[in-house]
Amino acid sequence: MDELHITRDHGATGKTTILRLKGPLRLNNLFTLQDILREVGDCDIVIDVTDCPYIDSAGLGTILSHWTHTQHHQKKFALTGVSQRIGVLLELTHVDKVLPMFKTAEDADKAFTA
Repeated sequence: MDELHITRDHGATGKTTILRLKGPLRLNNLFTLQDILREVGDCDIVIDVTDCPYIDSAGLGTILSHWTHTQHHQKKFALTGVSQRIGVLLELTHVDKVLPMFKTAEDADKAFTA
């Protein structure tokens, strides 16, 4: 399964956009995510990878690029639902030290509004 499906939800307050990824995030399909991230613009964002079995280096680059974008615009960012496999990638690249991560998108949304 190489297809990436992304659903867009709003957090409890309506100020947070939650993107739920289903399928692997790879070079051949990351443009879908990039397009949606451009559409949502400057807002607090949660990327939920609970149903994303794999992220390659290009996919990770897209996530990091948007995290940097949110930092420059004083917005909040979180990655949620990180599996053991994705967690290993984040640890190997030391990204786990900088990216805000929560167990669920709802946990991240609550933390954004606290």
